[in-house]
Amino acid sequence: MPFLRLKVRRSHIIDDALVELEMIAMERALDLKKQLVVEFEGEQGIDEGGVSKEFFQLVVEQIFNPDYGMFTQRQDEVTVWFNPTSFETEAQFTLIGIVLGLAIYNNIILAVNFPMVVYRKLMGKKGSFEDLADWNSTLYNGLKDMLEYTENDLEETYYQTFRICYTDVFGNNLFHDLKENGDDVFVTQENKREFVDLYADFLLNKSVETQFKAFRRGFVMVTDESQLGTLFRPEEVETLVCGSKNFDFNELEKSTEYDGGYTSESQTIKDFWSIVHSLSLEDKRKLLQFTTGSDRVPVGGLSHLKLVIARNGPDCARLPTAHTCFNVLLLPEYENKEKLEDRLMKAISYSKGFGII
Repeated sequence: MPFLRLKVRRSHIIDDALVELEMIAMERALDLKKQLVVEFEGEQGIDEGGVSKEFFQLVVEQIFNPDYGMFTQRQDEVTVWFNPTSFETEAQFTLIGIVLGLAIYNNIILAVNFPMVVYRKLMGKKGSFEDLADWNSTLYNGLKDMLEYTENDLEETYYQTFRICYTDVFGNNLFHDLKENGDDVFVTQENKREFVDLYADFLLNKSVETQFKAFRRGFVMVTDESQLGTLFRPEEVETLVCGSKNFDFNELEKSTEYDGGYTSESQTIKDFWSIVHSLSLEDKRKLLQFTTGSDRVPVGGLSHLKLVIARNGPDCARLPTAHTCFNVLLLPEYENKEKLEDRLMKAISYSKGFGII
């Protein structure tokens, strides 16, 4: 069989994917390296890429939702992290590792905001103090200040012992001794480096060891025979998963195709691109999210996105809609540029863009 076939129910997408992928991983692990074909139970339609893309979107959206309890997100940081007190099974973390690997194999960009240390750890490295910089910049800067503090009164100034306090997802304070009888050992000029290294090691490695091992196990199931670990740096693996950071909308305009009567010379299309090129980066990301289901740029740039803009009837009051699974923007032929801009901005600001297919 040339494909990896999954049949899932929308209402039980995580449970169904977990059961099927677990069975495949145990009985025929090599199938994980085949192209994914997804079928939603009770729905017609052949998966030519769009259904698989929607499957990934739905899984990521659900599993990374803080309410689901597997991952946490601090308000002052944009990244997500493993919940060290998660009630979910290791199998759930293995599943998201498999999903990450499958996304790479199937050229699907995921809306996943991991700090770089996750990709370093996937490559077999351990999290260290420097990795705290984008994991928790406030903590990193505080510890960096401590390391750079040269006065002899460090113990009195910081009044910090080797017992640390952190909070769980419910806001409860938890305590951990970085070494035996940690609350009796004060941080001094002599041992501050040891304190910082032990602190980082606990937060990035030991506190989430069970969750991360399961996650990495799933990732390796899919990628073990590839050259990811030897040919790619962690930053490049992040790009494979999350896409490029180069938002060149001139590339997107050149590669966009038109349908339903539109051409690149249609006045509505000319107005559309004039509006798009004047948008802020934030609004451009909203437009990508609206039309494709992700605000990420594919590896290789926006010219690889294969956007289609289709005419969706004559001038009317309706907002533009989108079939995100197929990167299709349905755009009525509005009577003027002002109306087009008003409707487009409303659409990308208040809707996720899922059209009815």
